[in-house]
Amino acid sequence: MSFGQGGPSWGPGGTGTPDWAALAEASAARARRKRWLMIGGGALATAVVAAIVATAVISTDGSGGASGKNASELPSATALPSETAQPEPSFSSVAPAPPPDPKDYISDVRKDRAPVTVDAFFPGRKLTMGDRVYSKGATHRTEKCATTTQGALGSILTKNGCDQVIRATYARNGVAVTIGLAVFETEAQAKKAAQEASGGLASLSGSGVPTFCRGGAVCRRTANSYGRYAYFTVGGFTSGKNVTRSDGNVFAVGDDLTDFTFRQIRRRGEVQASQAATAPTT
Repeated sequence: MSFGQGGPSWGPGGTGTPDWAALAEASAARARRKRWLMIGGGALATAVVAAIVATAVISTDGSGGASGKNASELPSATALPSETAQPEPSFSSVAPAPPPDPKDYISDVRKDRAPVTVDAFFPGRKLTMGDRVYSKGATHRTEKCATTTQGALGSILTKNGCDQVIRATYARNGVAVTIGLAVFETEAQAKKAAQEASGGLASLSGSGVPTFCRGGAVCRRTANSYGRYAYFTVGGFTSGKNVTRSDGNVFAVGDDLTDFTFRQIRRRGEVQASQAATAPTT
């Protein structure tokens, strides 16, 4: 007997009693089919979710963001923390004082405080200039400036306030030159005395150098100044012969002495300026 598809079936014998074994078998088969459907659906759902997550990860990593975030959710560049700021070097806005000018220290007696002596300007017993060696003769220092001159130079030195004159004579190969250093209080006085120079320096003999440039002999005379110092030369032959323009040896000795004296004055300024620059401030 049958009640149609899906109804209970009766076992053989026609007793009307249900075939309980067959019903149990059918029920178990239906349970198994349902379980497999659930397992298959769960697996499919898991695969779909995994695919979505993978797609999100790939999309995010490809845009340079962190895994698991969309690009629109990433912080902007301006929101990212910047590197720790390093301290900037600081510079004073006040320019350092310029170094002292050496010329300032030999242009005014208030700054030129180094001793004024013969040895300070004309040291040693010889003078070497290049390959030329000059023997040093007599030296002399006096505060009576006019007594060291000939002609009008004495009054010119006095008028411009000369404080003292230092003289030294050098000789080589029959030529002698006396150089005289006249000291003033200011640069302006020394410059004016050199510009107005007339007459000349009196030659200084002695210490192995005979009398020269006296008694009317023609000699070469020069006048220069630097700072508060004016310096003059008189040079000629120890034989008493007159000097002419062709006597280059006389000119060479005089030029060497004026060059040496200029360097000595300038060096004096450099030493004092250096001392002032390194002196401790109070």
